[in-house]
Amino acid sequence: MTDPDRRFRRVRRWRPPVGESRVEKMIREATERGDFDNLPGMGRPLDLSGLDDPDWWAKQKIRDENLDSSALLPPTLQLRKERESFPESLREFHDEDAVRAILADFNTRVKQDRLRPTLGPASHLIARTVDVEEMIARWRELR
Repeated sequence: MTDPDRRFRRVRRWRPPVGESRVEKMIREATERGDFDNLPGMGRPLDLSGLDDPDWWAKQKIRDENLDSSALLPPTLQLRKERESFPESLREFHDEDAVRAILADFNTRVKQDRLRPTLGPASHLIARTVDVEEMIARWRELR
């Protein structure tokens, strides 16, 4: 049999090291190297407008980096926006078969969007398919 007092060992609690932490050391070394010198925006106040909006950081990132925000739209609105860009967006294609494939793919995605179950109240927004032959004729006129 073992001694009951020996069954329980004292566990030492972790204590933070005295002095400079790892993060503080990294900041100090970066400052000494000059990594924080001449940063963009240095000396200017921070733009803290819109902090009550939960998506303020995403909107600011889109604005600052001039990103396309259409990817944030619901799928139906993305399809409608894509439809509005036809045939101008097809101008760079030189092969009629490639244009037909793009338009057929668009029509397939529109039909799949209509079959997708909706969350919440039903939306009355729908994306319309394109008439491939009419769009090909307009594409030919642009070229």
